[in-house]
Amino acid sequence: MTSKRPLILVTNDDGIHAPGIRFLIKIMNTFGDVIVVAPDSPQSGMGHAITINDTLYCEAIQVIKDEPQKEYSCSGTPVDCVKIAINKILKRKPDLCVSGINHGSNSSINVIYSGTMSAAVEAGTQGIAAIGFSLLDYSIEADFKPSEKFIKSIVSQCLSNKMPNGVVLNVNIPKLSENKIKGIKICRQANGHWEEKFDKRTNPLGRDYYWLTGTFVNNDKGEDTDEWALENGYVSVTPTQYDLTAHHAIKDINNWEL
Repeated sequence: MTSKRPLILVTNDDGIHAPGIRFLIKIMNTFGDVIVVAPDSPQSGMGHAITINDTLYCEAIQVIKDEPQKEYSCSGTPVDCVKIAINKILKRKPDLCVSGINHGSNSSINVIYSGTMSAAVEAGTQGIAAIGFSLLDYSIEADFKPSEKFIKSIVSQCLSNKMPNGVVLNVNIPKLSENKIKGIKICRQANGHWEEKFDKRTNPLGRDYYWLTGTFVNNDKGEDTDEWALENGYVSVTPTQYDLTAHHAIKDINNWEL
């Protein structure tokens, strides 16, 4: 990695063998020198979890012969992957970290559960420009090709322009053919929630267990949200920050008798 090309870290939460990350790697190879550090198995819904009570393994592998990138398979979470990449594998901070392409949406409230976005957020905490990519298709046979043009456009701009301090990008792509995607919208995160249900079942040994299900509810009728953009055929780009302070509430809470 001695060239002047950008150094790009690629990770995900669906696992290093997932079709989404394999597609993203090919795109990133057109932009710079690529290092892949990704989970050895699916880690969806892990959020910002890290491994502290178990051993962590990270081994060099070659998933597809003759591809130029170096790859490492990690036993930990997506955030573990970013941490170990920065601290043990890379000789310098990458110019960009991309996470995905996730199989399924990470818009609205989903962002807080997402391992994909947490990996990007972790890179952001280290002062690294970062983007999480998600396609609204959960199928293992999802067609990522329509997303290529839009991913290239966003990555190109991210490499050419300085990312605002403390900000990473949450990019969601509708499940449409390329000619039906209307363009890219910069959005805010929609106010939505999950109405969750726990399906009670019994295993063959007679022990009860629970399987989480639910329905997403969009409470937000605004036309400037990620949900609106996706429902109307646009790629949504939501600037996302890791500072969770509710700044607007500080004044009111300072008036409490504490």
